[in-house]
Amino acid sequence: MSDKWTTARIPDQHGRVAVVTGANTGLGFETARALAERGASVVLAVRNVEKGEKAAARISGEVTVQALDLTSLDSVRAAAQALRSRYDRLDLLINNAGVMYTPKQTTADGFEMQFGTNHLGHFALTGLLLDLMLPVPGSRVVTVSSTGHRIRAAIHFDDLQWERSYSRAGAYGQSKLANLMFTYELQRRLASHGTTVAVAAHPGLSSTELVRNSPAAIRLPLTWLAPLVTQTPAMGALPTLRAAADPAVLGGQYYGPGGRLEIKGHPQLATSSAQSYETAVQQRLWAVSENLTGVMFPVAQSQQNPIPSRPAITS
Repeated sequence: MSDKWTTARIPDQHGRVAVVTGANTGLGFETARALAERGASVVLAVRNVEKGEKAAARISGEVTVQALDLTSLDSVRAAAQALRSRYDRLDLLINNAGVMYTPKQTTADGFEMQFGTNHLGHFALTGLLLDLMLPVPGSRVVTVSSTGHRIRAAIHFDDLQWERSYSRAGAYGQSKLANLMFTYELQRRLASHGTTVAVAAHPGLSSTELVRNSPAAIRLPLTWLAPLVTQTPAMGALPTLRAAADPAVLGGQYYGPGGRLEIKGHPQLATSSAQSYETAVQQRLWAVSENLTGVMFPVAQSQQNPIPSRPAITS
């Protein structure tokens, strides 16, 4: 068998339930499609239900649509309640949806848009659904980060909502760094349960709608160079799919494209930035996120179990 991981290596998913956020387009759509084609019952959790229904019609398999607006905690709670009324178990929660380089704006709850959507919305959704996963052996929470977690990135506890000044790239970097810190801290808390694990992934540089909010100086060159420097959404979804379905995956791992600079290629284990592994910052971010969202997780307090800082395998 080739050492290049592809969707052909996704095990049979019949009997499994997967929720994929932002699944009406791009990476989320490709992730949902691959899981459904392998037999999973897939929920497209999307902001625009009409677009979600059109996406579902393009996927073969058992697919349903759930309204979810990550910019509103009320919507997150309503979506979680609706899912809980339909399912008594959940095997996969894939926190894929996101925004990138948005102009300065806030969510319905007053959070900076990128931090509120990419991190806090998914933090709340995970906490509200996690008890459906804990009894299920092999269940996974997969959160999609980005190489942007290295660019002008830090957790600005003194100004999390960027009220004093605003940087599109800095705010995006903070949100994607938060995705990783959330994954590592969640895995630490899940370790004693022995069933559910938390894993992260990033798509490299993929041709998706995310770049639509980028400044023209970035967006236009990317448009011109896209065939050379980006990969398709189907390829970009592979790290997420491997994190979700490869039986060899361990909690706390991080997957991305295996090519040069992790821009393109088949998925392999990746290493995130040094600051993403800072346990004290992870735990502080967790406490702040609980306070901001009002969501408490049904898992133990953080343990001292280490999160690997280096990949254990290379294929």
